[in-house]
Amino acid sequence: MQAPSLADRQGRRILTYAKVHTCDFSREAAFEPGSEFPTTDLELKDDSVRVGLMICYDRELPESARALMLGGAEIILTPNACPLDGERIGQFRARAFENMVGVATANYAAPDPSRPSGAEECGGHSIAFSGIVYWGGDGRAQEHKLVEGEKNEGIFLATFDLDVLRSYREQQTWGDAYRKPRAYGALVANKPAPVFRRNDSRR
Repeated sequence: MQAPSLADRQGRRILTYAKVHTCDFSREAAFEPGSEFPTTDLELKDDSVRVGLMICYDRELPESARALMLGGAEIILTPNACPLDGERIGQFRARAFENMVGVATANYAAPDPSRPSGAEECGGHSIAFSGIVYWGGDGRAQEHKLVEGEKNEGIFLATFDLDVLRSYREQQTWGDAYRKPRAYGALVANKPAPVFRRNDSRR
């Protein structure tokens, strides 16, 4: 299976990403997982934006978006194929907020003829968040959901204000501004507690 790629305005392939967090508990156990979260500059009409990719289950683990943010990503694009209920949409909201990045996902719509009979529909609800939450004079949180699609197929446009996002990232406290990496050894120690050990996990 070929890893998905991102193309620029001229149709040139500028980034290919192999999914790091494969679903080892399912048929994806047959796939070789990726080993990094690359980012690249995507040319715009009068500017460029640093982008990175996550794929579906990558969203379930905060390290995916964090690694992309540390790689300079300003916007994270995420193809997705699962039901986007409120909790999973909340994951996208959190990834955007905590990393001060824009996040956009395209989810399979319903009906999806490729789904096994009896399987829950993915059900659309493609969504985007700006990552700009505490901005303005009153100090109150603002809604940063830019768009949420419907259940069925459609085209849903989200506009990211890169100038505001960049100013926000320069001034606010999330992202990489006040992290303490020296205290994060457990994140890479590869010593799961017994309750989290799985025989099929390819750590």
